[in-house]
Amino acid sequence: MLLLCNYYVTYRCNAYCVFCHFADHDQFKGTPYASLADFKSNVKQLVKLGVKFIDLTGGEPLLHKEIHLMAEFAKGLKMQTSITTNALLYSRFAEKLAGKIDLLHFSLDSPDEEEHNRIRKVDCYNSVFESIKIAKSLGEYPDIIFTVTNNTYKKLPQMHAIVQKYDLVLLVNPVFSYFGNPGLNQKAVDYVDEYCNGKMNIYLNKGFMKLRRDGGNDIKNPSCKAVSRVVVISPYNEIILPCYHFENETIPIDKSIKEIRNSEKYKYYQKMEGRFDFCQGCTVNCYFEPSFAFPTNLYAVASLTSKFKYGYNKLIKQKMQKKFSKQEVN
Repeated sequence: MLLLCNYYVTYRCNAYCVFCHFADHDQFKGTPYASLADFKSNVKQLVKLGVKFIDLTGGEPLLHKEIHLMAEFAKGLKMQTSITTNALLYSRFAEKLAGKIDLLHFSLDSPDEEEHNRIRKVDCYNSVFESIKIAKSLGEYPDIIFTVTNNTYKKLPQMHAIVQKYDLVLLVNPVFSYFGNPGLNQKAVDYVDEYCNGKMNIYLNKGFMKLRRDGGNDIKNPSCKAVSRVVVISPYNEIILPCYHFENETIPIDKSIKEIRNSEKYKYYQKMEGRFDFCQGCTVNCYFEPSFAFPTNLYAVASLTSKFKYGYNKLIKQKMQKKFSKQEVN
């Protein structure tokens, strides 16, 4: 059952984050931006195939000059939309994006300005806080996404204080092992799990932490649903299989997506999802979030309470706040 589309609108970025391969600007120099026409065609098909959520991602998605039109189009088809940004360009798009992004995430890697800017290798700390103020002035409630590493996990209390000050939600994003970057060590996993437990304005998928404790995906009994629940589309207008992070093959979208999904090649990847040798030990959050969407295994069951808590914050608490704010204006 398809749930999510990770739509890479660009591979380019304006930051150089130490834990992200998009920091290698030379590798992605000259790569295309996703075509708006292709985007509209693809998204219309995805809706018919049952996709409910679309993540407009990158690189830095706000480098795409038509990102607001993409968000507007997807929202018009009643899709749930999300964007994660370093906030450097948010002020340019804030008004155009207002009301079109359900899950707006601003990345903050440390409560300390010097450390955050050192991790990102660009001066963007103050942009995050300026963007929070702009977003809230437009009736938006962004989340702060904290990519937790072995060097920053003890900053959780200070990060928690920041979201409490602004009455937002902190998304705790455990760094995963990829391209030579180490994932969280056991000490960090234990600390993060214990600190986040029971705190209402923090979202940590407990399934992620259990998966890490168990050594990641097991190819003999896979938990990953990266092909059956997620479709990944590149700026080249290709479907990436089995996932972006372990791209093994791409299929040009030169026919209907439904036809592509019914092809023998696609069915092979569905059959093999989570079973390739490179899938062993995988903990890539992007694919386990939708993989744990239904309580079909212990990881999915472990994630339920955190999902309910986040749903309360986003769907109930913040909607009430918006309602009261409008009443005060009137």
